[in-house]
Amino acid sequence: MAGIWTMGELLVEIMRPKAGTQLYEPGEFLGPFPSGAPAIFIDTVARLGHSAGIIGGVGDDDFGRCVVDRLKADGVNCDYVQFFPNGVTAVAFVTYFQDGSRKFIFHFGLTPAVWAKFTGTEKIGQPTFFHVMGCSLMANAEFRFQIFKAAEFFVQHGARITFDPNIRVELLRGKALDEVIGPILEKCAILFPGVQELQLLTGEAEVTNGVQKLFEKPSLEMIVLKRGKKGCTIFTRATTIDVPAFPVEEVDPTGSGDCFDAGFLCGLLENKPLAECGKMAAAAGALNAQAFGPMEGKINPETLKAMLKES
Repeated sequence: MAGIWTMGELLVEIMRPKAGTQLYEPGEFLGPFPSGAPAIFIDTVARLGHSAGIIGGVGDDDFGRCVVDRLKADGVNCDYVQFFPNGVTAVAFVTYFQDGSRKFIFHFGLTPAVWAKFTGTEKIGQPTFFHVMGCSLMANAEFRFQIFKAAEFFVQHGARITFDPNIRVELLRGKALDEVIGPILEKCAILFPGVQELQLLTGEAEVTNGVQKLFEKPSLEMIVLKRGKKGCTIFTRATTIDVPAFPVEEVDPTGSGDCFDAGFLCGLLENKPLAECGKMAAAAGALNAQAFGPMEGKINPETLKAMLKES
């Protein structure tokens, strides 16, 4: 039984070890690292001591085992991860630049990462949240439909929809953003956008105007605006709370936003005040950024508590 579920792509990352190396240049890569935004998110939930489950697909190959074995080892319910013998596990090639930007080559549009079907889950218990990543919705129309089905199922079983837009322009391929994420945004209770994503979602240049526009949606309870090294701002209809980031030596930012989402929702599961949830989120993201690899940060209740105490 899992308190937080997600559905989305499972993949491995093959990464350039040094910033500034173009993907087209011959050179060294490191990996495979278990990855996929939903996988990073749900793995963090489990490592923080909360029940967690994921729905997805991998090839029946070594890369698939790399991802699933890691998730299982960390306590994620993988009963609804499907192994496809007629496909190969998805891969993302990643490089970084000195300004902090990243560049990807994705190989997952025609892989088991987007083949999973949602047919209901028999043992979901009493789910609190069903978390959706925008990048999962951008893969193709059929996989998007399956996630929409899952979201509706979880809502009917008492879960609140939480959503990180995680907009990857390279995955939209000319599709209208509202077509891709609209049905999830309409059901969303807690939204985790970045500043640029807030602008894309609302068409408003000013944060305050964008927040007000989003709160016109009746289901929306909270917006957790991620500001990177500036921390985050938590908006409800009644309050605004600023939470600073933790200053750490950044090794690899990949996955830190996904860990942030997990830390915040775990705080809510523990009935923490919103400011404390924001601090837990920031700490989870900071811990992940200190390690090379998308889910290699030393995240557990003890390290999170230690970071919070030091602050």
